[in-house]
Amino acid sequence: MLLQLLSVLWEALSLQIVLVFLATFLLLADYKKRIRPRDFPPGPRPLPLLGNIPHFGAKDPHLAARKLAEKYGNVFSIQVGKTWIVIVNGLRLVKEALVHQGENFIDRPNLPFTKEITRGLVLTSNGLTWKQQRRFAISTLRNFGLGKRTLEERIQEESRYLKEAIEVEKGQPFDPHFQINNAVSNIICSVTFGDRFDYHDSNFQKFLRFFDEIMYLQGSIWIQLYNAFPTLMKHFPGPHQTVKRNWGELKSFVGEIVEKHEEDRNPSEPRDFIDAYLNQMATDAASSFHKDNLLHSTLDLFFAGTESTSTTVRWALLYMAIFPEIQARVQEEIDSVIGQSRQPAMDDRNSMPYTNAVVHEVQRISSIVPLNGPRMTAKDTTLAGFHVPKGTVLITNLTSVLFDEDEWETPNMFNPGHFLENSQFRRREAFLPFSAGKRVCLGEQLARTELFLFFTALLQKFTFQAPKGVTLSLDHRSGLTLSPQPYRICAISR
Repeated sequence: MLLQLLSVLWEALSLQIVLVFLATFLLLADYKKRIRPRDFPPGPRPLPLLGNIPHFGAKDPHLAARKLAEKYGNVFSIQVGKTWIVIVNGLRLVKEALVHQGENFIDRPNLPFTKEITRGLVLTSNGLTWKQQRRFAISTLRNFGLGKRTLEERIQEESRYLKEAIEVEKGQPFDPHFQINNAVSNIICSVTFGDRFDYHDSNFQKFLRFFDEIMYLQGSIWIQLYNAFPTLMKHFPGPHQTVKRNWGELKSFVGEIVEKHEEDRNPSEPRDFIDAYLNQMATDAASSFHKDNLLHSTLDLFFAGTESTSTTVRWALLYMAIFPEIQARVQEEIDSVIGQSRQPAMDDRNSMPYTNAVVHEVQRISSIVPLNGPRMTAKDTTLAGFHVPKGTVLITNLTSVLFDEDEWETPNMFNPGHFLENSQFRRREAFLPFSAGKRVCLGEQLARTELFLFFTALLQKFTFQAPKGVTLSLDHRSGLTLSPQPYRICAISR
């Protein structure tokens, strides 16, 4: 009898009604997931299925964050897929999260796309693995010259190669992108791989182009969609598949170098980071030191030692060409302190406050890493009076600090005076391009040395100008980092 009744009811229902019922049920179930936890930071209402991707997945997420902060305050929340994300703005609250509550926000989230392509990078690992890998990386870098005169000499030598490559252009318009990438990456390559790569090495140029494409595409909305719908996007075509392929190419490149090291290394005389890591693997087999982590740790160091510095140097040359009066003042200081007969050295920096200020101002206004690497709460905590449960993703908006109107006199202008006081270099608390706290950028010390030496060496040798009849633009290309749109420039020998 019951079966007959159900059969009659089923026949009475049309397919359209059933589909409407199912859609309503799914929307109601999804709506419950979109309700913010109690005492959670405010933010825009999440849309069904997509959450706040349309609010935050635009071309420039850091600009979207600024607009949302104006409406909801310096601590607000969004939802990507099923994941709640808290975004923190302004110097005071960013330092509160990264420094004063550093232990509460020390972890990295295990986002689906990151997990898919990296499987344990030092940058994204947590707990004992992260501590072991970071401690080893820092100590090994120091053993191979970080902070010592030997590494400074490598940078000086590489700057000579770079100047020779630029001089070949004979003052004609050229794109300095990959020459600068190659020069900067050669410093970390000499430490990790034990060698540098010639600017005409086709294999390494291919490696750099894969790397550049990853940095651009991994900041796109496609990665947000992957993190929201990993099961679907895993099989869906798009730029995220290009990123996965490129990661495979990078790992293959490093893998071949590791294999060569295994064949010809002398355990008693490690030549570089890879040799040192292989030694550690042999003596510490039960820990996180294994072949896969060696590949990822090496790529970590390459990323930390290449992207931010090379991109900043490209911004610096662009700003010098657009602001020739600032370039001329830098060159005047170079001529006065160093002259033309020797290479710039780190000992010169304290005697060159204006040049140092210009380098810092380029870093500030270009805001290379606008939204910092994501963090995750290690335990329930409170931030700015809001409850942030354990496992919540947190993003600190570094652009909001570098452009904080309460900290900078003219935040939207290129003004080296931000770092000068009575003609002397002035340190600023709100200068946080490398982040802060225990997860501060692994390559900060190397980057600071490279930026000063490469920038000063290039302006000692060349004056940079726009090609005749061309107006250079400060428009950026938004990815994992903010880089200049491709440009051509003239380097006139002095």
